[in-house]
Amino acid sequence: MDKKGILDWVDPKDKTGEFKRQPSVFRDFISNEPGAEFPAEKGRYHLYVSYACPWAHRTLIVRKLKGLEDIIPFTSVHWHMAEKGWRFATADENVPGENTTPDPVHADFTHLRDIYFSQNPDYSGRFTVPILYDKKSKRIVNNESSEIIRMFYHAFDALLPEPYKSVSLLPSKLEKEIDELNDWIYNDINNGVYKSGFATTQEAYEKAVHILFNSLDRVESLLATSTTPYLLSSPHVTEADVRLYTTIARFDPVYVQHFKCNIRDIRSGYPALHKWLRHLYWDIPAFGETTQWEHIKKHYTKSHGQINQFAITPVGPLPNILPKGEEVNAVKAAGRK
Repeated sequence: MDKKGILDWVDPKDKTGEFKRQPSVFRDFISNEPGAEFPAEKGRYHLYVSYACPWAHRTLIVRKLKGLEDIIPFTSVHWHMAEKGWRFATADENVPGENTTPDPVHADFTHLRDIYFSQNPDYSGRFTVPILYDKKSKRIVNNESSEIIRMFYHAFDALLPEPYKSVSLLPSKLEKEIDELNDWIYNDINNGVYKSGFATTQEAYEKAVHILFNSLDRVESLLATSTTPYLLSSPHVTEADVRLYTTIARFDPVYVQHFKCNIRDIRSGYPALHKWLRHLYWDIPAFGETTQWEHIKKHYTKSHGQINQFAITPVGPLPNILPKGEEVNAVKAAGRK
């Protein structure tokens, strides 16, 4: 093979075997400033996501934390990604997950890529989620999750009641530390699982997986010394927790086996991370209610033919996430010693 297809995550011509993520293309912003090109208006924008995708999952969490459900509607694509990329569920399919439906904005669009081609018939980038779409101007505003969530923080505050208006996920006193965390957590953990899983050489895999676990050890130390249930000893959830959560939630059910990230798992190898994960999932609805396990497990295992040609989805580990206070047997036994 000498041509990279949509399902070839590493270019066959790249002898390093390393996965390299493409940058997002659409980078405009919604603003509450007078005369803004994309003003903050209720119902004007539509969010396209995949429940399976950790980057898109960020936007669903923040949308709920900020109380934007009635201001920004959303649609999730089907969990399966094939040669044409993400597709929308059809009207006769019963797919789990709120708003996993045909595209309500474009009646004749069957795939997410149709939205990209409507912007540019010659578009040649990846057809990624999330997409923040302006129904009024019929334009993609932004497809970079890190920027979309920051738009959600305050752009719509004038339309929100308390307490949502006061929710601050990027408090000024922690902004520098959050930006520093984001840098290495993104490169080593969020993207690190993909670098491990999509590597096509032993060298590329081992390099990525050791960096990944060294950084997980680093996060474990941060949480073990935090004076609160959150990163950076924050008194409440911040962007740092949101961005890390979407990877850690998927770690045991998917990344351990599917991406060969198996030096340790979260539930038996990282007690502080495991406690943090379960607190977010079970105690804060924006996290647990937006985590759709069927989409997550089936997407990875049935869409990545390059690394799982028979599309078999493992049953375990069960449960996908342990209840608070429960531990796997090995941890229980260690505690009794």
